[in-house]
Amino acid sequence: MKVLIVKTSSMGDVIHTFPALQDACRARPDIAFDWCVEEAFAGILTLHPAIGTIHTVAIRRWRKNLLDTNTWREAAALRRTLRECRYDLVIDAQGLLKSALVARQTRAPIAGFDRSSVREPSATLFYDITYAVPRDLHAIERTRRLFGLALGYRPDLLPLDSGIVAPISMVDGIDGRTAFLLHGTSREDKKWPLEDWIGTARLLVERGMTPLTTWSNEREKAVAEAIAKAVPSTVVVPKSPLADIAAILGGSTLVIGADTGLTHLASAFDLPTVAVFLATEPGLTGPRGPYASTLLAVPGTHVTPAEVVAEVERLLMLRQTGPGGN
Repeated sequence: MKVLIVKTSSMGDVIHTFPALQDACRARPDIAFDWCVEEAFAGILTLHPAIGTIHTVAIRRWRKNLLDTNTWREAAALRRTLRECRYDLVIDAQGLLKSALVARQTRAPIAGFDRSSVREPSATLFYDITYAVPRDLHAIERTRRLFGLALGYRPDLLPLDSGIVAPISMVDGIDGRTAFLLHGTSREDKKWPLEDWIGTARLLVERGMTPLTTWSNEREKAVAEAIAKAVPSTVVVPKSPLADIAAILGGSTLVIGADTGLTHLASAFDLPTVAVFLATEPGLTGPRGPYASTLLAVPGTHVTPAEVVAEVERLLMLRQTGPGGN
């Protein structure tokens, strides 16, 4: 049986789907899985050994160039490829109109959330089979339940296994314990202040750790360089392909991150991970893992570097003694 997973974006949403895939691989070893994803996140999918063909879409780029002949040429090529694969089933794990339209290109039966469960009810117009899954569950559990219903098994929701292993990577000139600081995120209201990142880096250095950070655009580069200027032992990793950053991340001792995709990846690697949430509710989409923790700044409060580092130390101790929960 051949099944296509459609989960195109964002990075965190893609990572949240890995446990459902891992459940399915255990319960249905007769199924071969392919995946359709935004081109920017294809490198993340290579981390899971069960994924066969990775089809890439470029919806974000195509929207900006609707009149470009290359846009229509790429979309047509994707449609031909998807139809040639002759899938037995497509699972739209995204639940959006755009993902449903991608799934429709396969001409295969499509399974997804029903109207009461899906993010965009209009997407269900393109589904052949729909399933009810409560919306008040974490995104990981919702997807695990959807896969179980679509593929005929009951997932054991107690263990959480993403099935991914970080590739081996070495950063020249770094020995000992490292702490990756993920300050970059897509929205300004999600960003922890620069002075807090600097304060955290200083506290980590006092504890014998080497802070690492990186950047993906010029604004993030300025923040990374400011941290390194204030705390000279900080290593700034140059802008790199996502797969390379993932490898460096996976080799870190611990991770401190804003609400961003790489923070979710760190928790999926089972690294001690502290997420600082300032403007979003972590209950339904926050990082999950045996050594993951989220510090939430409720209105009128501020998450301090001391609180973050104290939580890091708790998670490091927990990892030494064994997980006791999230």
